[in-house]
Amino acid sequence: MTATTLREPKTDRPDRPAVEADLIHELTTRTAARSIEGAIPALVVEGVTKRFIVGRKKRPVTAIGNVSLRLERGGTIGILGANGSGKSTLIRLVSGLLTLDEGRVEVFGHDIARDEMAVKRLINRVSVDAAFFKKLSPMENLLFAARLYGIDAGLARRETVAICERLGIARKRLSRPVEQMSRGMQQKVAIARALLTAPALLLLDEPTTGLDPRSKLDVQAFIEDIRASHDASIVLTTHDLDEADRLCEWIAVLNDGKAVVQDTPTGLKALVAGQGKAPTLHEVFMTYTGRSLDEDVEEAGESDDNDD
Repeated sequence: MTATTLREPKTDRPDRPAVEADLIHELTTRTAARSIEGAIPALVVEGVTKRFIVGRKKRPVTAIGNVSLRLERGGTIGILGANGSGKSTLIRLVSGLLTLDEGRVEVFGHDIARDEMAVKRLINRVSVDAAFFKKLSPMENLLFAARLYGIDAGLARRETVAICERLGIARKRLSRPVEQMSRGMQQKVAIARALLTAPALLLLDEPTTGLDPRSKLDVQAFIEDIRASHDASIVLTTHDLDEADRLCEWIAVLNDGKAVVQDTPTGLKALVAGQGKAPTLHEVFMTYTGRSLDEDVEEAGESDDNDD
């Protein structure tokens, strides 16, 4: 692979707020051009089940069992669960990286089994362990991704700079090898790469894990910007209850691979308040799972590829 030579433009740098405004406009315009009818939900997960075989003489382990979710266009749903509860498995099923054993998944009306390529054109995923060409720079990695999606190179370069600066990645760092960046900074680059393709459905699998507090706030603020200004629907898995409360309009709690409770953050707090408990998401989680959010679920952990 031939490395891309990066040069600073000779013209004066545009005003940063203006660049961000142009970026949001371009992202919105490109997504609107997809002509997806607003009445169609962004995501339908109906009766989905996924089992893993962990040994020849062992019974299959159910990582996801009869889970159903619905996300309207432009909405944000949070998936909460202890380590090994099936959150990442669910994300991989929605993204087409795993096949369904039972049930169905539709993305903007496209069935994940029958219309796999149509679904993949509409989604992008950020995982906690993002993969890069480590010897290449962030700019080179993002331009490569843009080429795969058929995005104009000039537009991709402008958007890369704007997105990365909004995420707190200085322009001078865009030309350095990814392997020289911290894990938290690499996670920001992964988020930038996903947003570059203007996905209609953005799958964020613990996007702020490993980030320092300042970087976490930068990412959360950018997600809010995209949700407010860009016609994207978001599925977010997280261990951070405050993050879920801040970013999500609807929350589903997973326990042992099953969705044990779903509602708005306010609705969930009202449920536990009605039982005489503190109206917090922490209390909601403890009430409906009986465990701490950081507690591992051993029986599902091995079968779920260390699912977080």
